[in-house]
Amino acid sequence: MLSKKNKSPAEIVADESLDRIKEEKTVQQMVEEGIRKKFHKSIFAKFVGAINDYNLLAPGDKVAVCISGGKDSMLMAKLFQELKRHNKYPFELVFLVMDPGYSKQNREKIEQNAKLLGVPITIFNSPIFENVVTIEKSPCYICARMRRGYLYSKAQELGCNKIALGHHFDDAIETVLMGMLYGAQIQTMMPIIHSQNFEGMDLIRPMIYIREKDIIAWKDTYKLQFLACACKFTEQNYNKGSDKETQSMRKWTKNLIREMEKHNKQIPDNIFRSMSNVNLSQVIGYKDKDGKRHNFLEDF
Repeated sequence: MLSKKNKSPAEIVADESLDRIKEEKTVQQMVEEGIRKKFHKSIFAKFVGAINDYNLLAPGDKVAVCISGGKDSMLMAKLFQELKRHNKYPFELVFLVMDPGYSKQNREKIEQNAKLLGVPITIFNSPIFENVVTIEKSPCYICARMRRGYLYSKAQELGCNKIALGHHFDDAIETVLMGMLYGAQIQTMMPIIHSQNFEGMDLIRPMIYIREKDIIAWKDTYKLQFLACACKFTEQNYNKGSDKETQSMRKWTKNLIREMEKHNKQIPDNIFRSMSNVNLSQVIGYKDKDGKRHNFLEDF
């Protein structure tokens, strides 16, 4: 390679122009390149793997990619865009943002991030925060149920047959352990669910193989700032009722898994795999899909 002093003025100008182009590469371009290269194995390949393993997409699907403003859902939007770019078969996407009563600052933050990352969002309003503000017992649980209903309804109105949520690997294994430790039940976070209230609609979780630490690494690499929690009632409700207890249980469970992982790195993967390795002949009892209870003595 020629040193600068051995180059012609034209070559020097050309090199400086190239450097300037590199410096001016947009965040959107860097993020998309990262999904294809730096984070392909840890994030994109796992996204595609879950879609293939659980048949989450089919030709002709129209998916409402639900964006809350957090890191998980915004990454999911970019992953769907990358998948669409390959377009092995036809499917459509709507990037759906529900505003349940966000503050002006939080709504603007979601809009700014969407613009920064090149995600063409569709925003609609709902009165959820207004309705749950007076609820003292489990407002977060009720809010989540209401959000789901509004998202299904709007997605169906837009001609979608699926909604996609950004729950990841760690959400799944924490939920399993919380169910066992606090709910006295074994119940998994399913990759796909048929809606019981909206005919023809499914809920899918295509990020279920992706570790949260890899999502955080993605966010930090590009110095992205997302909403942690946009609910303006969280603080006032956190200190009363069962939501404080629920949040504490999830945090404790997350920390428990981290501690166990220090002693055996396979523990998170083993918890996840256990959800698919249930031996019904070796359990005392279970419920079938209709809710009917069965006991091992039936076949003893």
